[in-house]
Amino acid sequence: MKDLRTLMPHSKADTKMDRKDKLFIINEVCEMKNCNKCIFFEAKKKQDLYIWLSNVPHGPSAKFLVQNIHTLAELKMTGNCLRGSRPVLSFDPVFDQKPHYALLKELFIQIFSTPQYHPRSQPFVDHVFTFSITDERIWFRNYQIIEDDGALVEIGPRFVLNLIKIFQGSFGGQTLYENPHYQSPNTHRRELRLALVAKFREKQNMKQLQKLKSKEDPALIPKDPTDEVFETPAEEKPMEIELVRPEPKMSLKKKKKKVHQRQRKWKKKLGRNGVQN
Repeated sequence: MKDLRTLMPHSKADTKMDRKDKLFIINEVCEMKNCNKCIFFEAKKKQDLYIWLSNVPHGPSAKFLVQNIHTLAELKMTGNCLRGSRPVLSFDPVFDQKPHYALLKELFIQIFSTPQYHPRSQPFVDHVFTFSITDERIWFRNYQIIEDDGALVEIGPRFVLNLIKIFQGSFGGQTLYENPHYQSPNTHRRELRLALVAKFREKQNMKQLQKLKSKEDPALIPKDPTDEVFETPAEEKPMEIELVRPEPKMSLKKKKKKVHQRQRKWKKKLGRNGVQN
């Protein structure tokens, strides 16, 4: 919310609303602030964020589910732009092909474009707001325009808007369009849990089948007569009975000791003989 306020110098903030209050009270707050466009953030269950874009007080209004939010502080992109400068709005060609996207395009233009000669704005155009449609969702990006070659460098923030409904009035009224591809976060989380449960049950069933197979008797395979074709019988050696007890075998260490002892004795004898002569 703070990132959007920094990007739109013509915005005016207001305090939080009570959850018990109805959304129609926002129209009165906008009249007190002399605003004819409104962006309202609605958080539910401390994990789902919804955003309302409304034309006050007669409508129309649109409700979106905000997904994949990345703030300016989180991204730390290399792009930078002058605070309070006016943006260029870039839209996907699909916005001109379908009527509900054409309505949203006009709503985005009136809300995100900074009015000319606004006292808080700067007379420069150095960044672009892009609204592209992919996978039935609206992807928002903010890019800096480099003066040298006109290249684009992303600044942030970035988020995805999943359209839920478009209403005729401001924060209510007759439903003009309902997104058939929309799936609520609760049903999405429920499907993920069911998929994990099904995967766990499949593993348990596989373990039980393996236990049953191990307990069953192995199938009797008939003997193949060709298995013994290349087997040659070994020659039978005659039986020899030894009546004398075999001498114990000496280890290598003992043999080496005896050899060293003999060598020492011979050296001593040779040394005595040389002294006598």
